[in-house]
Amino acid sequence: MPIAHSRPLKIGLIALACVIALVLAYRWYESRFIRPFNPQPTVFTGEHLQLPRELAGKGPIRLVHFWDPACPCNAGNQQHLAELIQRFAPQGVAFYALQKPGSRGQLPPGLEALEPLTEVPGSEQLPAVPAVGIWDRDGNLAYFGPYSEGAVCTSDNSFIEPVLDALIDNRPVSVGGTLAAGCFCGWRSPL
Repeated sequence: MPIAHSRPLKIGLIALACVIALVLAYRWYESRFIRPFNPQPTVFTGEHLQLPRELAGKGPIRLVHFWDPACPCNAGNQQHLAELIQRFAPQGVAFYALQKPGSRGQLPPGLEALEPLTEVPGSEQLPAVPAVGIWDRDGNLAYFGPYSEGAVCTSDNSFIEPVLDALIDNRPVSVGGTLAAGCFCGWRSPL
């Protein structure tokens, strides 16, 4: 008789162990890969940003993509960034990327046109990423902020196309600060 009673107990313990393992695996996955969309507004201010010495001064319109490979918010803007490169690179816009210092990762295929930068003076003060800085032909910061507002980034809700179109048409633009709510990851510390 004791053997018959221990079998359901063993099955119950195995089932409990499986449930605990699944809960722990889900918690690990959630903490590593799933971040809730936080519509908390973020203030993007770029008065401290400067082009690196080798890019400063007169030249083409320069766009710098600030990114963190570990940020799940990249997925929404990388397709949009590829479309920006396809549309604006032939018009003379130069594209660069600055990866979060100390992070590891690579840009996905389709973003090979982004020339990597090792530093952008003032970038240590960035509030969040993904973000973009755009400098005009004279080397002045024309725009710093997010690609768009909201949970996803497309050309329909983008701040970037109007800025690039204006600069290409030689119209002045000066948007050094932006308040936006969207999917962002902290550059200095978690948001």
